[in-house]
Amino acid sequence: MTFEYSPAPESKSIVKIDKEYGHFINGKFVKGKNHFATINPATEEILSRVANGDRGDIDKAVAAAQIAYSKVWSKLSGAERGKYLYRIARILQERAREFAVLETLDNGKPIRETRDTDIPLVAAHFFYHAGWADKLDYVGLGKSPKSYGVVGQIIPWNFPLLMLAWKIAPALAAGNTVVLKPAETTPLTALLFAEVCQQAELPAGVVNIVTGAGETGAALVNHPGIAKIAFTGSTEVGKAIARAIADSKKVATLELGGKGANIVFEDAAIDQAVEGIVNGIFFNQGHVCCAGSRLLVQENIADEVVKKLQNRMEKIRVGDPMDKNTDLGAINSKAQLDKIKDLAAAGSKEGGEIWSPKCNLPQNGFWFAPTIFTGVTQAHRIAREEIFGPILSILTFRTPSEAIEKANNTPFGLSAGIWSEKGSKVLWAAGQLRAGVIWANTFNKFDPASPFGGYKESGWGREGGRHGLTGYLKAGK
Repeated sequence: MTFEYSPAPESKSIVKIDKEYGHFINGKFVKGKNHFATINPATEEILSRVANGDRGDIDKAVAAAQIAYSKVWSKLSGAERGKYLYRIARILQERAREFAVLETLDNGKPIRETRDTDIPLVAAHFFYHAGWADKLDYVGLGKSPKSYGVVGQIIPWNFPLLMLAWKIAPALAAGNTVVLKPAETTPLTALLFAEVCQQAELPAGVVNIVTGAGETGAALVNHPGIAKIAFTGSTEVGKAIARAIADSKKVATLELGGKGANIVFEDAAIDQAVEGIVNGIFFNQGHVCCAGSRLLVQENIADEVVKKLQNRMEKIRVGDPMDKNTDLGAINSKAQLDKIKDLAAAGSKEGGEIWSPKCNLPQNGFWFAPTIFTGVTQAHRIAREEIFGPILSILTFRTPSEAIEKANNTPFGLSAGIWSEKGSKVLWAAGQLRAGVIWANTFNKFDPASPFGGYKESGWGREGGRHGLTGYLKAGK
């Protein structure tokens, strides 16, 4: 028996999108000089035109943040700062549906994910860090740790509002002020968050948002008034930032790329593992730095796992992100779609066997069907490079030691998953894996109290939890 799902579209009426946006500096929206279009990747419809910030805009934002830091924010007690964070968290909850719809329109991810995952986690991060604001003596940096001052923050397009929360909430709790640059393809929820700052009556200049492309981000990184950089994005850009600040006193938190290994041992609960595999790679169209994009399956169960995975993939609903039934939405941009197609072609050319379920992709917008490759070796590009899309590379192993060796054979070290019914095997494997975040019999589970970050080319530092908060503080007495 086959069940058909009737369309269940979410209304767009709750969201008001202006035709043109400027920057948010010193508590007010200011006009920009030049503008670029931000589009809905599911339809290619222009949603708005957003200001393209230059060095002058960054100068104004940093100056506003410096004044706010020296005259207001640094003089407030932790309890008072916490009140503002609590207020922001509550407003985010009150306007959760509005943020979820706008995030889906600007990003392309399914409304079910923005509604049930992204926005609740955003509010949770502000609630969590609000609780820390008056307890900084217990962070682990001694008594009365000090804030840095003005922090420059650059966020990616895959989780726009969630990455904003990961950055802004701990920075403010620690007593810093912020200049944030959102990704050029997904700036709208950051600009809506600016309205929340106004609604919460956050002191002017504590949060400043300057939109733009790579040149805007470079101006922020290189500005002498910035004491710390927090960046989430590609490893290549992260390396460029590290080089740019190498001869300065700036510190950095860099959360970069990944090529996560999802390891399924022969004693795993296979049906449960298949659900975890699907969530690990197809959640958010695979636009996840910690995605389980390499599946390592023990050889004697590989055929069974692949067959069950294919059956499960045939039930994935691809289509309109605004439909509440949709499982896999649109690719965020044409540039990202071209990269995914290029790596998929390389996978086939190098001998991998490609398989995708039958699905009718929309004519307009940027789409790619959920895809797996079997017959993959460690020499394949799709096993080595971060694809950042809904493509899973499947490799096999015979012994646990071989699984660990293959999992660690990567320049990245952000995440890994282990599937086994033996706790001793899970703990042994976790101790051998060189990854910052390791899930056992699950995948892609997050909590504000849990630190997130990687090894090797996956970045420096941690975000979330007490460990993430220390990145915004200097040691006290």
